[in-house]
Amino acid sequence: MQKEVRKIQDLELRGKRVFVRVDFNVPLKHDGKNWVVTDPKRIEGALETIRHIIASDGKCILASHLGRPKGKKDLKYSLEPVGAKLSELLQKDVILTDDCIGDGAKSLSQRMRNGDVLLLENLRFHEGEEENSPDFVAKLMELTDVYVNDAFGTMHRAHASTVGLPKMVSQKGAGLLVQKELKYLSALRDNPGRPFALIMGGAKVSDKMGILEQFLPKVDKVFVGGAMAYAFLKASGHEIGRSLCDEKQEQLASKILRVADARKVKMFLPVDHVATSAISDVKGKVLTGGVDIPKNLLGVDVGPKTLELFQKELSGMKTIFWNGPMGVFEEPAFSTGTFELAKIIAGTGALKLAGGGDSASAISQSGCEDKFDFISTGGGATLEFLEGREFAGLKVLEYRVMGDG
Repeated sequence: MQKEVRKIQDLELRGKRVFVRVDFNVPLKHDGKNWVVTDPKRIEGALETIRHIIASDGKCILASHLGRPKGKKDLKYSLEPVGAKLSELLQKDVILTDDCIGDGAKSLSQRMRNGDVLLLENLRFHEGEEENSPDFVAKLMELTDVYVNDAFGTMHRAHASTVGLPKMVSQKGAGLLVQKELKYLSALRDNPGRPFALIMGGAKVSDKMGILEQFLPKVDKVFVGGAMAYAFLKASGHEIGRSLCDEKQEQLASKILRVADARKVKMFLPVDHVATSAISDVKGKVLTGGVDIPKNLLGVDVGPKTLELFQKELSGMKTIFWNGPMGVFEEPAFSTGTFELAKIIAGTGALKLAGGGDSASAISQSGCEDKFDFISTGGGATLEFLEGREFAGLKVLEYRVMGDG
């Protein structure tokens, strides 16, 4: 007997209240009057599943968290701006409940017509969500005929809406976005097309240790940029100036370098840098002539020689996976390395994949989004999945099927 994850396409949705766990944990800003969504990608990612339910004459009930309200109602974390953006994208009325549980939400769910869309207020306004409380699960059950999880970024958490509720529902499955995540990330984790290049950026080696260890046996080239590169450079005997790097990060980098060398995996580190006296000192930025960073400066981006090297070495790759920026790309003066790398990857003939979060934002800002085969919405969950960790929210959707023999 083997196990598979049931899909939304396998479920009878017509006339049913379909509770969909989505990930609408999106960035907001206050425009002087209201909170507005600044990056709707996660909302857009759920549209295919929502439209499938509408087209199937189901009653779509969406549930998400937003921010960290710590189990109490906090209007700063209300899903009201999310509902407004979703309504705009769907070109359809979306009703927001005052609370995600209780008589009001239950009554609204019972009055829904086929094709209606209801958005529940923030799940984390209740402690029971993160605690996976049986009482909270029971109240969510009052709104649920069919359960669908389309929030890959939360499937590693054993919360009420990801594990407790689906355990109580017989008709359950994965949404279309989760299916897409599993298709691309499973293939990448288990059998990437070779030659395979892994590009790692971001702040800490420790954050990426799991994925580096997982992929070293099956990767051909590893490229390192961002703040974590300084740990590798220091471990290799180079001067990194005032760039952040503690002893633990250096030790981890040293270990990775030894393992990569033993496995004959080629590691490519920055060969030049954009450096400055402080991140706030935009006008004081300089290009280093080589690998070493002057003692009074800190690295904030990779330089043009590094990009040239990376472009040359990425040529001919069959698979490229990128996670993490090459520098402090939020500051326009230090964004060139990250945006140019996105364009370099986009110009290759490889299967091009990226892990969410900062990488997704950078690719979008570089204008290369449509050139990538897949950009994960999972953030930290993407890395955990690629590390081979078990997801409680995925396991609960599994069912047994007959094996081949």
